[in-house]
Amino acid sequence: MYGNKSRTWVSKYLRPWSVFGFMKFLLTLFLLFPLGLASSCSSSQGGARPQPAPVSGNGPNNNAMPAVRNPFPVIHVFVALCDNVNQGIVPVSASLGNGDNPSTNLYWGAAFGVKTFFGKSRDWQLVSHTGNPGGAVLERLIFKHRQRDLFMVADAYRGKEISQAMRDFLEAAAGRAGSAIEIKSSTGQTEFYADGSAELVAYVGHNGLMDFELHSPPQARDERGRKAIILACASKQYFDKPLRQTGASPLVWTTNLMAPEAYVLSAAIDGWMVKESDEAVRARAAAAYHKYQNCGLRAANKLFATGW
Repeated sequence: MYGNKSRTWVSKYLRPWSVFGFMKFLLTLFLLFPLGLASSCSSSQGGARPQPAPVSGNGPNNNAMPAVRNPFPVIHVFVALCDNVNQGIVPVSASLGNGDNPSTNLYWGAAFGVKTFFGKSRDWQLVSHTGNPGGAVLERLIFKHRQRDLFMVADAYRGKEISQAMRDFLEAAAGRAGSAIEIKSSTGQTEFYADGSAELVAYVGHNGLMDFELHSPPQARDERGRKAIILACASKQYFDKPLRQTGASPLVWTTNLMAPEAYVLSAAIDGWMVKESDEAVRARAAAAYHKYQNCGLRAANKLFATGW
């Protein structure tokens, strides 16, 4: 999609990070295995007048309520904005690493961020945009797949609220009920629920568990067995225990340093929505990473894992 421009962008902003000895030392210290892939732990709209939609609530009654089943598949993506000041990352440029500005942020508004990448996709249409919906979320986008009855909710969390983003992701994986979302269009009104009502939940961003411990991670509220994607450095090693407690299963997660960018998420969703095997979805994610990072397919296959 981006050709030489994408390689120039990656080379300018991503590849220099991978050579930092600090990151190699940090991962060796925590994981105690040799680095197999040199890449970064930190890594770019359509629809006519999209309408705002409320952020799913987590009020006192939501903890006891079962998550509503939607009549069609829903994906909920939780993005912790890249933040030079409040996250343990190798700093990027001031605009890419401003955790208070979604529009230029590495994981949201930049070329391979969730907002820009899906916004430019021919397969997705932006049907709702909400700025500053409240709490830790700075922006909410809702996309509808153009060929399928499938919605994706994407929330951009303030960088310093990374722990809240991770907790909300795990709460959704565990089945926390969310508020109703209404999408109005020329053909009528559509209502559905995100959070625990989503069949697929995803986290995109820095691996905050490298910096802090998430106390009292949520427990499974039902037996619906949601699928989870975790695009963060070495997410398999760090998220194993908290994800198990939610009852969700890992569709795609990682074994080493990586750039958590939207082309991997897009490739995984493409396989998931047509009901490919978990291994086939993992292979799609690895192929997409190799395509944009030019890291070698063998290395990319080692980087991405599925299942326990």
